[in-house]
Amino acid sequence: MGYRIGSGVDFHQLAEGRDLWIGGVKIPHHKGSLGHSDADVLLHAICDALLGAASLGDIGQHFPDTDSTYKNIDSKILLEKTVTLVRDKGYNIINIDSTLCLQAPKIKPYVPEMQSVIARICGLTTEDVSIKATTTELMGFVGREEGLVAYASILLERGV
Repeated sequence: MGYRIGSGVDFHQLAEGRDLWIGGVKIPHHKGSLGHSDADVLLHAICDALLGAASLGDIGQHFPDTDSTYKNIDSKILLEKTVTLVRDKGYNIINIDSTLCLQAPKIKPYVPEMQSVIARICGLTTEDVSIKATTTELMGFVGREEGLVAYASILLERGV
């Protein structure tokens, strides 16, 4: 058996008139993430961590923003496709650890639902999906609510 660790990070601008999707959950807020897809920063970071751990490149390589197929796509679909790529290469996901960095809104009430969505797609239990959040204490683009960031770490195990 072999283990692989992957890390992913994603950034998105926040803009009026967009929905805010984080971890596959629509969160009420006056701003949403700006991007080619639904701009779910957490799912994108998880996809990159999975792809990196399996040496499969990055999310932009597999789902380019120049391809109209992915315009406004639900990022849960991107995560499903990513999980399939990783499994096809012979890996099983052991756990996911992630951190969201945003000034507002507070996401603690939505974390259990996010964990459930991600666990279902990845074939994990909710205990295998960690989601933490922090602010930047009003500093930088995150503190000014101009954008948000997500970090993810993944542990994979080569199947038998």
